[in-house]
Amino acid sequence: MINPVLLADVVQPGLGAIGAGLAAMGAGIGIGQVGKGAVEGIARQPEAANDIRANMILAAALVEGVALLGAVAGLLAVFS
Repeated sequence: MINPVLLADVVQPGLGAIGAGLAAMGAGIGIGQVGKGAVEGIARQPEAANDIRANMILAAALVEGVALLGAVAGLLAVFS
């Protein structure tokens, strides 16, 4: 019979690595969507390009911050 406590010690680092990878993939998709929306917005209203660009940079930074937190949490699960 497999001891569930030992099994959790073996499986947890792998799940942490998967979580860190998913966080990175989610950030890539999110930043791509932000960029897509910004380009579409600038194409529709070129006079608002500066405002749209500023908001795009802010949104991309927030997405990247959340991804960094997810990656850190995943790495903590791997190494703890």
